[in-house]
Amino acid sequence: MQPETLKLLADVRQAGDAIVRYAGDITPGRYESDILLRSLVERQTEIIGEALRRLERTDPGVFAKIRHARRIIDFRNVIVHGYDSVDSTIVSQVVRQHLPILLEDIEAASKTP
Repeated sequence: MQPETLKLLADVRQAGDAIVRYAGDITPGRYESDILLRSLVERQTEIIGEALRRLERTDPGVFAKIRHARRIIDFRNVIVHGYDSVDSTIVSQVVRQHLPILLEDIEAASKTP
């Protein structure tokens, strides 16, 4: 596997792990009321989306193994460009329900020769 691919996968894993560690039990109310938590989730989501965007260009084969990768990138774009219209319910659902799936895919992709 290309060194750049490994780095990008590690960046996604590190950002995802940070979200799980500090915001794994997030609720819409907690997301709205805690600016530090919101900042953490949004910044780490930016990193995840950007790393996946780069992965799509540098290693499309590995990118294809990550379920919903394009939707994750699109979600990142909403966080970055639509910061004032982010739906706290959607963010909390993504963190609780979809982030664990992404981390599974990243782990599996990292083990692929």
